[in-house]
Amino acid sequence: MRKLALALAATAVCAFSLPAAPAAASMETVEAQMTATSAASQARQDMYEAFGEEYLEPGKYLWRDVPASAGAERVVIGLSDQLAYLYRGTTLMAVATISSGEPGRDTPTGIFTVLNKKTMHRSKKYDDAPMPFAQFIDTYGIALHAGHNPGHPASHGCVRLPSKFAAKLYQVTDLGTPVLIGA
Repeated sequence: MRKLALALAATAVCAFSLPAAPAAASMETVEAQMTATSAASQARQDMYEAFGEEYLEPGKYLWRDVPASAGAERVVIGLSDQLAYLYRGTTLMAVATISSGEPGRDTPTGIFTVLNKKTMHRSKKYDDAPMPFAQFIDTYGIALHAGHNPGHPASHGCVRLPSKFAAKLYQVTDLGTPVLIGA
C-alpha cells in the first residue's frame, strides 16, 4: 500500500507539480523507473520548445528565469541523452549536460528526493574526491554534484553537473525536492 501511495504521489509531482513523497522516500520500482523515463522523454521535448534545438557541448547549460510563483522545483535526469532538466512547476527552467555512472557503476533509475545537501563534500568511498554542491538522493552516497563532465557516463554512479549549473541548482532546490532519473 505504501508503494502505491508513493507511486501516486510521484505521478502527481510529474503531472501537477504537487509536493513530493516523504523526504526519505526513494523508489526504484519498475513503475517508478517507467515514470522517470517518461518524464525524461517529455523533458527533452520541453527543451526544444523552451530553448530550440540547440546542441549542448559537454559542461554547458542553458538557464532562463521562471518566477517562483510558477511552482515547486523538480529535477529530471535523462541518462540516454546525458542531460539534467530543472522545472519550476510545469515550466522547464534549465537544462545541463551531465556525466552519469559508467557501465558497472550505473546511476540508479527511479524517483528520489534530495535527502541532504552539502556545499562541499568529500567522497568517503573514492579517495576523498571533491563533490561540490552535493545533493544526496540516497543513503549510499549517490548525489547530484559539480564534477568532470566529458559528455558521456564516467562517474561512480553520481550525476556530475557543470560547476556553475550545480551552484545555481543548489540554490533553488530544497530538501525533499523530487529527482526523477530515467533511462
